[in-house]
Amino acid sequence: MPVISFANAKGGAGKTTAALLLATEIAARGQSVTIFDADPQKWISHWAGLPGRSENIEVVNQISAGSVTEQILDCSARSDYVIIDLEGTENLIVANALSVSDLVVVPIQGSSMDARGGAKILTLIGKLEKIVKHDIKHCVALTRTNPAVTTRSLKAVQEFLAVKGIDVLLTPIVERSAFRDMFEFGGGLDNQSSKQVSNLKKARQNAAMFAAELLERAQPTHARRWYHILKHAS
Repeated sequence: MPVISFANAKGGAGKTTAALLLATEIAARGQSVTIFDADPQKWISHWAGLPGRSENIEVVNQISAGSVTEQILDCSARSDYVIIDLEGTENLIVANALSVSDLVVVPIQGSSMDARGGAKILTLIGKLEKIVKHDIKHCVALTRTNPAVTTRSLKAVQEFLAVKGIDVLLTPIVERSAFRDMFEFGGGLDNQSSKQVSNLKKARQNAAMFAAELLERAQPTHARRWYHILKHAS
């Protein structure tokens, strides 16, 4: 089943929030998700220890460069989706995970620093495609956007991405307190109450649209299908 990685060479780009939003949206639809928490901060592992985690979500945080590819592919055979929250550096774990991903999502905030961090991952994807000899589907997700104002820096990032011909999701992740509260109190957006969280309905709509757009793009690659055929034949 599809493997979706979230990567940006700059920390604080909204990568972990985007990964968790997608995972909880999938689980709320009754499908199983394995999340690989490869970020040194281990925020998703912390979230998994809080109340409200869906039984449809499994979190794996024991990962090594030598085993990560096999772990991901094994989990993709038994979970409906595999989501990988990668650390904000370029290393062997990141490269191995990207090479077996059906979709790589590069979250970028509206700043030139985030755009440069995202560009590093896009360059790495280009190098990996030459090694694995197949395209690695990827897109950019704009994160932590202001729901009311498009800043000058965000416009500059959007123009930069458009010039480069990079696929950008139509649905940005808006800055919402509901998204932050998941890491503080656990669970997904369905666990939250509109009496305690402002603009919860809008947050749920944003997350649902974001997830729908990503899942439409995520289909298992030809190369990974052949991996499973060869593995089960051996």
